[in-house]
Order: sequence, then structure tokens, then C-alpha cells
Amino acid sequence: MSDKQPDEKQSFISEARRAQIIDAAIATLDEIGYIHASLAQIAKRAGVSTALISYHFRDKNELMDDTLMLLVNELASYVLERTRAASTSRDKLHAYIEASVSFQGTRPKYNTALIEIVFHARTPDNVPYYKLNDEGDDPLARELQQILREGQANGEFCRFNVIVMASAIRGAIDEYLFNGSLNSNVDLKSYSAELVGLFDRAIVKRSM
Repeated sequence: MSDKQPDEKQSFISEARRAQIIDAAIATLDEIGYIHASLAQIAKRAGVSTALISYHFRDKNELMDDTLMLLVNELASYVLERTRAASTSRDKLHAYIEASVSFQGTRPKYNTALIEIVFHARTPDNVPYYKLNDEGDDPLARELQQILREGQANGEFCRFNVIVMASAIRGAIDEYLFNGSLNSNVDLKSYSAELVGLFDRAIVKRSM
């Protein structure tokens, strides 16, 4: 017999159902995009009724917000786990770049879903998500800036504007995600290696 209490069991079932619906939302975004990703389309892929989705999520906006949160958290967990296992600042930077690029290759549907939400969803004030300034709430942005500052403090990295350099690194990583011509002509491993070498040359302090 199960030792779960009724409330605990119900909570477990509810969380499992929400996860099922979010997985279906990701698949729907990947297949037909944000504009066409109605609750009916998501329900079809989840194998549930639209009424059940409405029971767990107030509307499409809430479902997309929760889906975006899961996507961002998955990416952050993947990158931070690998970055924090490294020892030197230089190794941490390498791990950060390699893990960020690798995530794109291991979860292509996540990438498509993320792009669809960020470029099509809007806040209640009608502000597109991609225009929101939320760097302070972004654990990956904070982590990268911390790596760069620590590298400068311990003498591994030369002097540069940390905010500008962090933006350049993240922009180069995201370019592979957004540039179809690039990722169709350069494989993931080669692109990652090129970025590591490029930013090594740009920021690692050389011996005189």
C-alpha cells in the first residue's frame, strides 16, 4: 500500500499532470509555433481535454509563462552544474561556453519553444518579452559576470568591461541558436571550440 497521504498524493498527481501539459506545450511550440499553439492543439498532443488544461492553468498566457520558466531553469541548471564543477576562472569560462552551446544540441525542441515564447509572448502591458530587461533575475548572466570578475581579481583575465564582455559572450552563444545559416554550416562542437578559442584570446592574460 502507498504511504502517501491523500493531499500528498493529489499534489503529486497534479504536478505530474502539469508537467505533462507543459511537455505538450513544448512539442506544440516546436511543431506549429506560438501563434497557432492554442489550448486545443496542446490538449490534443497531451491527450487530455482543454477543460483539464484550464483547471491547471488560468489561460494560455499562464501556461506559456510556466513553460518559459521551466525552459529557463532547465538551461540554467544544465550550465551551472558544469560551470561550478570547474576550478579555475578560465576553466569555468570554457565550461560555461561549452555547456551553453551543448544544451542547444541536446534539446532542440526546448530551443524552438524558448524562441517562440520570447519573440511572441507579451506582458499584460503589451510589452514583448524580448524587450524586457531582466538581466538581474537571470542566473546565467550573473554567473558569467561573476566568472569574469573573479578572473580579473585573481589575475587570470586581463582588464575589460565585464558587462560588455559578458554581453558579447552571450550574444555569440545565442547566435548559434538564432542563425539558421550558421548552424546549418557549422557543427555544434566546432562552433563551441571556436568560441572558446576566440574568447580565450580576448580575455586571458598573457605572460610578458
